[in-house]
Formats: sequence, structure tokens, C-alpha cells
Amino acid sequence: MNRRTVLGILFLLLTISSNAQTVQKDSQVVKDEAKSKVYNEDINPLEQIDKAVAKAKAEGKFVVCQVGGNWCIWCLRFADFIVNDTAISKVISDNFEYIHVNYNPRKSESAEKAQQAAALMKRLDNCGRFGFPVFVVLDEEGRVLHIQDSSFLEEGQGYNQGKVLRFFRNWTPKAVRNN
Repeated sequence: MNRRTVLGILFLLLTISSNAQTVQKDSQVVKDEAKSKVYNEDINPLEQIDKAVAKAKAEGKFVVCQVGGNWCIWCLRFADFIVNDTAISKVISDNFEYIHVNYNPRKSESAEKAQQAAALMKRLDNCGRFGFPVFVVLDEEGRVLHIQDSSFLEEGQGYNQGKVLRFFRNWTPKAVRNN
């Protein structure tokens, strides 16, 4: 092996080790911050979306898919954030069918789960490219209207109420139809 190869392997091992320590630390923080899981890992996410679209259509709402998983500290933080903020909760309940869509890019128990994950990303216009959580706004027909990168909503170790409200208000059915 040449020197560059050895250095490359050492760098890779150090990076993996560092990431493993960060994941372990974040896992403990998640356990401390979120007492319960918000993503149902046992349901088919495509069927979950179909049901949400049907319900939203009947109620004159749009769907917001919070795509991520119980493995994601920022996903759990956001779920907690919107539940505990009455202004945001009201905007969501008045305008959206809000669902937590489980996606785990690192864990596929079977070929069926891997195919399901690939179909989910295709259905939601490869929203995973923005990281997690990612928010996908669907119209009453299930078409993707907008994909929101959650990093633009963050502030410190949490989320910014003004930015989150602006995101949701800009994608209500009324806002979209009036423009």
C-alpha cells in the first residue's frame, strides 16, 4: 500500500469513530429529551401518506409529511417543539393533516423495507437530499408542492418560532390558492 492509501484509511477510521461517538451522545440526548417515539416504524409509509391525503382532501387541507425517524434527534426536537407551541399547533391543525413519516436510510431489515424506502423517496421527490427532518407539503391530490429543508428553521439547539410559523403559513391551502 502506498502512503496516500494508508492515510486515507486512517482518516476514514477516525471519521467513523468520531461519528459513532456523536451518535452515541445524541442517542442519550434523545432519550432525555423525548420520552416517547413519534414515528411508527411498523406501518407502511406509502399507505400512511395515502390515508392522510384522503383525509386532507375531505377536510379541504394539505398534508405535511415530517420525514425522519426516531433515530433523529432533530426530528424528535421538532415534534416536541410544535406540540408545545400553541400558535404553531393551531396553524397546523387548521390547515394540515400532519404526519410523521418514518424513513431510516441506514436500517433495512429486509428487501421489502429497502424497496419501500426507495418508493417513499421517489414519491416525495427525493426529499432525503435535504437531510432530516425534512418537511414535504402535499396538496389534496397528493402532489408535492414544496420540500422544506429543516436547517432553515433551526436556531441554536432548537427551532425558531417565527421561521416555523412563516413556513407553515406560506404553505396553507389559502396561501397557495390566493397566489
